[in-house]
Amino acid sequence: MSQSDTPAPAPASSKGTLGVIFLTVFLDLVGFGIVIPILPIYANDNAAKGWEIGAIMGVYSLMQFVCSPLWGRWSDRIGRRKPMLIGTLGATFAYGVFALGSGMPGRWALAVFFLSRMLAGFFGANLAVAQAAIADITPPELRSRRMGLIGMAFGLGFVLGPWLGGVSLKHFGLAGPGWAATGFCALNFLLALFLLPETLRKNSEHAGHLPRLIQWTRTLGHPQIGLAVTVFFLSTFAFACFETTLGLLVSKNFHLDYKGHDATKIGNLFMFTGFIGVLAQGGVYRPLLKRMGEAGLIALCLLLYGVSLASIPWVTSWYPLLGWLAVLGFASSLSRPPIFGLISRLTPASDQGATLGVAQSVGSLARIAGPLFAGIFFMMHPAWPYLACAAMALFTCAVVVLKLIPALRAHAAAEPLA
Repeated sequence: MSQSDTPAPAPASSKGTLGVIFLTVFLDLVGFGIVIPILPIYANDNAAKGWEIGAIMGVYSLMQFVCSPLWGRWSDRIGRRKPMLIGTLGATFAYGVFALGSGMPGRWALAVFFLSRMLAGFFGANLAVAQAAIADITPPELRSRRMGLIGMAFGLGFVLGPWLGGVSLKHFGLAGPGWAATGFCALNFLLALFLLPETLRKNSEHAGHLPRLIQWTRTLGHPQIGLAVTVFFLSTFAFACFETTLGLLVSKNFHLDYKGHDATKIGNLFMFTGFIGVLAQGGVYRPLLKRMGEAGLIALCLLLYGVSLASIPWVTSWYPLLGWLAVLGFASSLSRPPIFGLISRLTPASDQGATLGVAQSVGSLARIAGPLFAGIFFMMHPAWPYLACAAMALFTCAVVVLKLIPALRAHAAAEPLA
């Protein structure tokens, strides 16, 4: 590594750095949360077919699938700060494009929505790089707990984002949510520019550049990491189907007019789901992690995923719907941090960015396939994507119990002998 490429030393205060990373990810996810609940409805209102709704939702993840490992490897080489700054600036531009598309008619609007999500996915470096930054300043035994910060940022982003999206839609028209997301991403860039330190230490050793296929083979070929990444794929697929279809399902079952006085209701449902996730992160995540371990907590969350997803499409009253969304919000918020904590703990320090980039890329694959699957099957019958994803979540739970937990026990037993 050349002297000019060497990152600055990590800051002395890991707690202060964690706070800045949390704020950066949170503001990024506020912008994401503003747009995602209304995007399928906007597309449907412009006469999009089921596969087109899935494509508009999924192209973001297609670009992340291609780019996340590249961002991760780049951050392993030059540090975490520069990729995160570029990502936040690019997201600002992407949401501005979305706002412009919101005022266009028909097929033009669909084309611009597609372009905006493609740009947002290309610049979506923050998550994988932020997780690598947390790993930089956290000892291995604390990583699952501190990865909970990312989960809390997700929850808070889905509390504030959908609410802001509904309010801006109601008061400023169809382009309001896009401009609100643009403003939050611009604020995020400015705060990161002045507050975000470099976390990669000057004396860190790095694995160097590996061809993409070799990096994937090495990551997925590790017995425990490969299983954890597979679990992440299946759980992300199920949640992507939920994100894509909830607004459409609720509009149908409850006869909502999203352009009128019902404009904020769908956003409020996402906000409620995120709020439950924040409460779970702040209240029970650490005790459950300590009691059950990473794999046990993942299995519990997947079980709750399956039960809630199987129930949601049949609900036509508000309070039962809120009850099942609470279960889903609890499960989704607590499943991600132990998966990434486990992956990070099993990964050498020299390979954190690249390995977490592969994991994010696999999650992006799920977010490509999930919306396409959900968009097509929802048009056939609204319950089908929910029932299929419920079965998938329960199957994944069985994989964790029967495969991942025994593999981790075997790995722990062999570790002192290594």
